[in-house]
Amino acid sequence: MTEDRRRLIASLEIVTGAGIILFWIAFFTVGMAPENPPPGYFAYELSFPLPDGLMSVLLIAAGILLMKDRQPARILSLIGAGALIFLGLLDCSFNLQNGIYMASVLDLVINALINAWCVGFGLFTAIVVGKSLK
Repeated sequence: MTEDRRRLIASLEIVTGAGIILFWIAFFTVGMAPENPPPGYFAYELSFPLPDGLMSVLLIAAGILLMKDRQPARILSLIGAGALIFLGLLDCSFNLQNGIYMASVLDLVINALINAWCVGFGLFTAIVVGKSLK
């Protein structure tokens, strides 16, 4: 992995981890739920702060260690990538099954971008970092 790619992934891991933390702060303070949430919406969403928080800490730690080119960084980055892919696919599945994408244009754009970022960045990181372990 080139130094530029390593630094890019590290920076994006830190920003992604911080962004997820900020999302949960906004969720609980600003109220980011759809106007008419489907049954089970809050039970589903409220199961995520703990695992998302741990994943965020993992991504930030991986990013900092990757920035410094420390040994455990690549393994932590792969774990974080897998967690991001799982999160993005799980959210996408829930949103499709429960009409969240169709609640409003804003819900569609925000949720689709978040889901695409999680899956896309997770896959990118897994591929690039995975190749560097050979």
